[in-house]
Amino acid sequence: MNAAAMTPDQARAAAERVMARCDELAALSETPDALTRVYLSPEHRRANALTGDWMREAGMSVHQDSVGNICGRYEGATPDAPALLLGSHLDTVRDAGRYDGMLGVLTAIETVRHLHRQNARLPLAIEVVGFGDEEGTRFGITLLGSRAIAGTWPEGWLDQKDGQGIHLAGAMSEFGLDPQRVADAARPAGDIAAYLELHIEQGPCLEQADLALGVVTAINGARRLNCTFTGQAGHAGTVPMSHRRDALAGAAEWMTEIERTPRHAGSDLVATVGSLQCKPGAVNVIPGQARLTLDIRGPQEQPLEALLDDLLARAHAIAERRDLTFDADEFYRIAATACDAGLQQQLASAVTAVQGSAPHLPSGAGHDAIAMAEHWPVGMLFVRCKGGISHHPAESATTDDVAQAIQAYARAVANVATQTSRPPQPL
Repeated sequence: MNAAAMTPDQARAAAERVMARCDELAALSETPDALTRVYLSPEHRRANALTGDWMREAGMSVHQDSVGNICGRYEGATPDAPALLLGSHLDTVRDAGRYDGMLGVLTAIETVRHLHRQNARLPLAIEVVGFGDEEGTRFGITLLGSRAIAGTWPEGWLDQKDGQGIHLAGAMSEFGLDPQRVADAARPAGDIAAYLELHIEQGPCLEQADLALGVVTAINGARRLNCTFTGQAGHAGTVPMSHRRDALAGAAEWMTEIERTPRHAGSDLVATVGSLQCKPGAVNVIPGQARLTLDIRGPQEQPLEALLDDLLARAHAIAERRDLTFDADEFYRIAATACDAGLQQQLASAVTAVQGSAPHLPSGAGHDAIAMAEHWPVGMLFVRCKGGISHHPAESATTDDVAQAIQAYARAVANVATQTSRPPQPL
């Protein structure tokens, strides 16, 4: 057997360590009764310290970069070889589960630990990163850690404030970082060969298929809009039905279209109305205005854009027929991110070797791989989570599933590191 390969017993022992460490990290929370760990907080500092200790125990050299990512490196057969980067994030949403992000960091550490115990060195170095901010919980901007490594930290982010009015730059200084050295975290393209991320699915597809593992094809792109139907408020008792310009009725009709249309446009497209308010909001007044949000997502840009155009056209048609006006303001857009075909193939081969088949599925949630894909090939491995529940204390994964994940992950890492002939050329 290849020294980099794990036996089922080794994978089980590794999974038990991962599950125990997820519990340890879950105890690092700003509140005792609900897991919340945000960027540049005291809990972030403690999580980095603990994770750094585990990285060192696994045989890595460790440092914290200029934006607070905790990074470990396990050298390859050749000193200063390019690295295969593994990892995920250590921050959480509020009242979070204990596996979103953390599972990817800890399984990566176990993969390196196994190589170290076998005294195995691969053609590429292996690096593990615990990104400091993926969720955007504190400052309202996501992927801070991974965008810094990718060198795509936009201007103006240091001026962002948290809920207490603390600027990001001030929080960095309080954490012991120099906000003027953000750019130091950026990695030259030639330093990294590819990025692999293991993550809980955050959806129900693997559970419905009765499988522990799946290979991610793409991370969904998204569009978010604030939308408004405007009509005429009026007395609920005196305005005849034929004379009404009911904004809420128009919004309700559109909502049924939003639910129906993606089902015919493609199974991987989803659309959600997450918020709805009407004015004046009185029981005896016809609504004169209805405001609602639209969130649409999909793994390919063209079908996603076509769905948006279709839904907006339907809204305008409804408004015209009902003598209303309709306005939409897009406030968020992120492109779909395709996972590298070669990495998908390597992950699928490893997953098939472990569980007999390798389902492919898109990710409906965002991940650090989005930022990394701007410069490097990315691949993602999904692990089943109970009920598809995530961003919630009920988030759950089993030791058996995690053992299979580690076994497949270690196999894929060894194969990718061995077969990757050269890193991408500098940008």
